[in-house]
Amino acid sequence: MIKRNYNSRLRSKLKIKKTISGTPERPRLSVYRSLNNVYAQLIDDTTGKTLAAASSLNKEVKEDLNKAKGKTAKSKVIGNFLAKKAIEQNITSVVFDRNGYRYHGRIKALAEGAREGGLKF
Repeated sequence: MIKRNYNSRLRSKLKIKKTISGTPERPRLSVYRSLNNVYAQLIDDTTGKTLAAASSLNKEVKEDLNKAKGKTAKSKVIGNFLAKKAIEQNITSVVFDRNGYRYHGRIKALAEGAREGGLKF
């Protein structure tokens, strides 16, 4: 069951990857979720560099994460934090890469947090 779900996510990820790519003006917001943590980064695919990154392991957002209850609330905090980092670098619009995950739960919360922080996608 786990292997089938993983392969299904990989197929979906490849389909998404074919259609979207990040540029310096509009980078790709890539999301990864593990069992306990969530990671997000802004990637410029033309040069292959990460412009900004945030995760639930960052020490800078530790206080906000302690206030948030549940994984989805923590994901929203991470999205908001990443948006603030992006706006500091004059990045206002991004392409959202859900990385094969369904747009639901933690992924959706991260996207909503990024939108609240000022990113457009």
